[in-house]
Formats: sequence, structure tokens, C-alpha cells
Amino acid sequence: MSKLWFFKKGVKDGIPIFLGYLAVSFTFGIAAKNAGISVGEAVLISATNVTSAGQFAALDIIANSASFIEMAVTQFIINLRYSLMSSALSQKISHKMPFWHRFIMSFGVTDEIFALSANVEGKLSPFYSYGMMSVAIPGWTLGTLLGVISGSLLPQRALSALSVALYGMFIAIVVPPTRKSKILAGIVIVSMLLSFAFTKLPFLRDISSGFRIIILTIVIAGVASLLFPIKETENRGETTV
Repeated sequence: MSKLWFFKKGVKDGIPIFLGYLAVSFTFGIAAKNAGISVGEAVLISATNVTSAGQFAALDIIANSASFIEMAVTQFIINLRYSLMSSALSQKISHKMPFWHRFIMSFGVTDEIFALSANVEGKLSPFYSYGMMSVAIPGWTLGTLLGVISGSLLPQRALSALSVALYGMFIAIVVPPTRKSKILAGIVIVSMLLSFAFTKLPFLRDISSGFRIIILTIVIAGVASLLFPIKETENRGETTV
């Protein structure tokens, strides 16, 4: 299959991400405005970060005039999960892929893009990632712009509805693969239960959200890979780079 085919496929699969990002980043734009951040600054933050949890956490730090060190440590903890996602995706790309492809792809690794990329059969083409990034990142940036400019005009109920859009997008990404695999469905259910336990049980609930994700990812993915390993023949196939 050609590079153009993979790019178009990425754009098509990225449209739901675009819509979800547009709604969620709209809320970020409103929060940025309330924190005293200008339109240009808010748009620049979204265009260069593309991380909802990290950006919302950054607003509190900026509003409280905290140090750069605190900002760096907070972002490192919250976004460390992307390193795990990138490591997982590195197993799906051709060993012949040039470094610059890997470098650009790494910038676009978000929760949603990772979920779709991980479900690609065979090897992952960089142009599929570029297709998703070409709609997802503008969606996140545009939503921020609209939120800063016009967010204060919307009623609170509308803002609350927009804030749950990302969860709906997660469901749309996760449900189809789980319908094809009982094992995957079981892993998702276990992940939900353990995640809920981490927010309620003493000591565990005191762990930061960033570290929770990292711990759960390593433990659940590690146990699942040991109990239900994927045969090498299931992950064969090369893509044109």
C-alpha cells in the first residue's frame, strides 16, 4: 500500500479525534483565559504540547507563579506515560525506519492516537500517524482558540457537556477492539476496576494521577503480556516507509 493510502487512512481515522479534541480543548481555552493567559499564548501552548492533563496542570502552576523547576517536574510526572506508549509503538514500526520519521511520530503520541496506532494490524506506517496528526493537532489548537475567544459566552451547562466529549471518544476507540477479543475486553474491565481502586483506597489515592497511570500501565500490560502473549506470526508484515 502506498504512502498516500496510509495518510488518507490516518486522516479518516483521526476525524473522531479531531471532534473530541475540539470540544475538550475548548474547555482548556476557557480555563486559560480565566488564568490570565492571552489568546496567542494559549494557542501556542496547545500547538506545542497537545496534552490535556499536562496543560490543565500547567495553568494552576502559571496562575500561582510557581518556579520553572516545579513546572518541569509536574510535566515530567504527568506525561511520563507517553514514554511507555512510545516504547510500545516502537515494536510496531520497521527497524529500517529513519530516525526523523520516529522523531516526528513521537510528537504526535497522545492517548487517542496511541490507541488507534496500537490496533493497526502488522507494522505501523509513519504516514498513518501523520494523517492522524494532521487533523488531531489542528483540532486541539483550534478548540483552544475558540475557547479563549468565545468560551465565556456559553452557558455552564454547555461547557459541562463539552467536558465529557473526550470520554465519549475514548469509548468509541476502546469498544470496537474489545468486541473482537474476550481477552482484551477482560483486560479493559480489570483496568477500569484497578483504576477505580486507586482513586478510593487509602495510600493509593494519594499517588499522583501521572504515577497512577504509569503504575497501572506497567503492571496490567506486564501481566497481560505474560499470560496472553501475542505470537510473532500475528505481528508480521512490513509497511512502505
